[in-house]
Amino acid sequence: MKKIFIILFSFCVIIANAQTPDEALRTAWFNQNGTARVMAVGGVMGSLGGDITANHVNPAGLGFFKTHELVLSPGFSFNNNQFSYRGKDSSTSKSNFGYGTSGIIIGGNHGGRSKWTSTAFAISVNQLANYNNNIQYGGFNNFSSFSEKYLEELVKDRADTNAALSNYIFGSSLAFRTYLVDTIRGPGGAFSGYQSLVPISTGVNQLYNAQTRGGYNEIAIGFAGNMNDQLYVGGSFTIPIINYSRDLTYTEKDATSNVNNQFSFFEYKETFSSKGAGIGAKLGMIYKPQEFIRLGLAIHTPQFLTMTDRIRSSMTTNTETYAGLLSETSDRLNSGNEGVARYTLTTPYRIIASASYVFREVNDTRLQKGFISADIEFVNYRGARFGTGNENAENVTLQNYYNQLNETIKDTYKGNINAKIGGELKFNTWMFRLGGAYYGSPYADNVLKANRIIATGGLGYRNKGFFIDLAYSHIMNKDFQFPYLLEDKSNTFARQTGYRGNVMLTFGVKL
Repeated sequence: MKKIFIILFSFCVIIANAQTPDEALRTAWFNQNGTARVMAVGGVMGSLGGDITANHVNPAGLGFFKTHELVLSPGFSFNNNQFSYRGKDSSTSKSNFGYGTSGIIIGGNHGGRSKWTSTAFAISVNQLANYNNNIQYGGFNNFSSFSEKYLEELVKDRADTNAALSNYIFGSSLAFRTYLVDTIRGPGGAFSGYQSLVPISTGVNQLYNAQTRGGYNEIAIGFAGNMNDQLYVGGSFTIPIINYSRDLTYTEKDATSNVNNQFSFFEYKETFSSKGAGIGAKLGMIYKPQEFIRLGLAIHTPQFLTMTDRIRSSMTTNTETYAGLLSETSDRLNSGNEGVARYTLTTPYRIIASASYVFREVNDTRLQKGFISADIEFVNYRGARFGTGNENAENVTLQNYYNQLNETIKDTYKGNINAKIGGELKFNTWMFRLGGAYYGSPYADNVLKANRIIATGGLGYRNKGFFIDLAYSHIMNKDFQFPYLLEDKSNTFARQTGYRGNVMLTFGVKL
């Protein structure tokens, strides 16, 4: 298999922890979240309107509101992960609370005083992605080692021993100081390069264990207008807020019983967090060529985020008779301080086209019998971009690094289509809903056949200005996890399957 990623090593202590392509994907490849009603119909909201989630999908849908409404959407999620890594299968699970679209809508009927039949304003919050998970897998590997990424870093930078001791305090310096990586001496004891003490040829047992937390949240302030109950236009100003953290423990242990091969094990630990906020916009329109047909189009501009990453790391290595048991921490090498990296991230744009058929479309929603709706969404995953930010705008080394990283993102990802379909049957005050969705792979390499298939359902009750909706979505996931990335070898990875279940309950009241 050809190389999946090219990782860039042309940086030293000036970058506390290198950003990688998967960080860009974390803010782009996610499932549509919203109220229980939206979740139950597969995430469809491009042309339906009449739900506060429209503020985060197609703000023109707010134009269907002519009264005030308050909405709350608590939720619960549970992950059931299956991993296959180098022939060994494993599973993990993680449950946590979350939320869907919640907020307030203020709608008003103009009563013939304007060409606009009605207008609506909304402020809402939605969790676009939930990062709470447990990623754990392991297996036997006699092809590559985590330690080789340190070799590549030192060799690529042509680092001397002084640099190896002090310039890579969150990675290679930990390996060098614990003798996981050591020098090669030529004739006369002259330095001639670096070597890993890991006996790759006889193999090691690897274990990757990461606990991740946080979410990708979005505040949206939207406004929409309704012209003659036929054309609806709207826009929202968005404020994305990201909070992601990961506690990682990675180990490699000698797979043989040889106590004299100068390697027993090493363990790398890392505490990492990434936080940021930014701005963005969403624009849309919905047109009703006939009373029972709705056509929608929405554009999500890239979101511009200012990010701050923080990291602490440590390593313990046992090289037996070579140097024994040694430990080192980034805190000791960095005067007790965590590593900090500040940068900018621009997310990909999205375009959503949608159509809905509403059975017996009339102004009195009590007489509507249901609908069927579908969305087609294009996401340009390869359009994510990292930048230095104002603080490091004059740093040429950082600029070059991010330019190379952005080229890597172009090679690693591609644009792809997400498709959603859903429907509702209405029996006076009760509603029954079903839906489904397919999210295509963001990876350019055809070897990585990733996707997400979602089945959804739910029911709702509306009466006398009060409503309550319940939904369940079953997300069947196919993805890949890389324990480490190398430039000089093909990368090994774990195949991830399993599912994620989401339960959403929405309460709403007309004010």
